[in-house]
Amino acid sequence: MVPEEPATTERSAGIWDFAETSIEQTVRALQEARVATPQEISQAVARARENHGNQKPSDLLETLARVQGHDEEFLSQAILALGDRLAHTLTPHAPLIPFAGKLMAPSAIYETFDQIHKIARVLLTPVLFAEDTDAIGVGSVNPVAASILAEEIRSTVYKRVGIRTFVTMVRLDYESWAFLTRKHFEL
Repeated sequence: MVPEEPATTERSAGIWDFAETSIEQTVRALQEARVATPQEISQAVARARENHGNQKPSDLLETLARVQGHDEEFLSQAILALGDRLAHTLTPHAPLIPFAGKLMAPSAIYETFDQIHKIARVLLTPVLFAEDTDAIGVGSVNPVAASILAEEIRSTVYKRVGIRTFVTMVRLDYESWAFLTRKHFEL
């Protein structure tokens, strides 16, 4: 009999690969947008990877804003500005939706696709709405993380049920994002 621990650890490691992909793609977007020095990016990456190594989700934009020395009272504005600049490096452009934090948590999609919930948690990118598997919306302060989750949702739903899901991506303001990540992922 093979113990379940290695399989769980292996699956868990795969989940954290999404976090690493998010870091790598976010770094490229940050460099393209020229919103931080190489030293700031390097420090933020090191801190985010340290958190991920401890199984603690961490978003690179929030980490970078803290590395850049923004006080807590100005953190929201700093993250919003970083997200704005990153969004312009991506196609499609993820718009900022200020009311997204008021949407009901789509627990059915998380229950049906447990792996999606785990990936969303690692990426700190909540699913904002789900109309069955036909249309699903995701959001984050980091448009790169939202893009990664959107693509994984499309792939997972298609593999499981053969439906090409329409997935929308939006950006969230920091307060809504912090609220939703606590609510959806119990952080």
